[in-house]
Amino acid sequence: MNKRVRIVEVGPRDGLQNEPGEVPTAVKLELIERLADAGLPAVEATAFVSPKWVPQMADHTEVLERIRRRPGVSYPVLTPNLKGFEAARAAGATEVAVFGAASETFSKKNINCSIVESLERFLPITKTAQQHGIRVRGYVSCVLGCPYEGDVNPERVADVAQALFDMGCYEVSLGDTIGVGTPGKTKAMIEACAMRVPIGKLAGHYHDTYGQALANIYASLEAGVRTFDSSVAGLGGCPYAKGASGNVATEDVVYMLQGLGIETGVDLDKLVGIGQWICAILKKEPSSKAGRAIAAKRK
Repeated sequence: MNKRVRIVEVGPRDGLQNEPGEVPTAVKLELIERLADAGLPAVEATAFVSPKWVPQMADHTEVLERIRRRPGVSYPVLTPNLKGFEAARAAGATEVAVFGAASETFSKKNINCSIVESLERFLPITKTAQQHGIRVRGYVSCVLGCPYEGDVNPERVADVAQALFDMGCYEVSLGDTIGVGTPGKTKAMIEACAMRVPIGKLAGHYHDTYGQALANIYASLEAGVRTFDSSVAGLGGCPYAKGASGNVATEDVVYMLQGLGIETGVDLDKLVGIGQWICAILKKEPSSKAGRAIAAKRK
């Protein structure tokens, strides 16, 4: 097993986007900067989406322009269409992400178009990005299950992953959006995708709704995946399961990887402190079990 794993921190975007109360821009900036200082190589900063749909991301331009960038750290932003991409480019984006789905119904409900239409929408983004030297990451949601359609065929996931890779995405992140996946299904899905996209270009994005995220990461590691998305303190619930946890906590992922002798470059103690700090501001408990245990030992 390769002894190095890259973690993409999604807390400032995926984690905060559904927070009910407004999170001040200064807090978002401090969160992003603290995470980069803790050794995370990629921190997803914000999303260039309509404030009408995602009010929490209304300050996207200010956030991206004001980040104190750390050398060697990437700050990807979500851009669902060309308009969002152009706004991100104007604000200084060096990496963007596009967001597709492996479920037809989810695609229509989430981004108001079919899977084929979504891919057509992304093509001008990847072309323009290449002209300006901006990297594009692809996301596929509902790779292990859909809230509307149930189980998703691994071949359908592979179709979308290949389409994103072929159009120029340097990496494709496979997202278990509702957290229903189990290790066996995860392994089968990864294997189907790896037949079409090089395994080194695939990433795992697992939600912990049913408590399976770490097990799914382990199954993905065994299949050869070396990049994983996670969120500090497990920020970001699952909007399709009331009260359920969403993103897997970065602290728990780092703790598990350390136990396997796998390097991430992330300072776990710093990370735990960041989780405690942001959760105190949001007036919520961190959902990271490792984070809570480590914090309790400090007291």
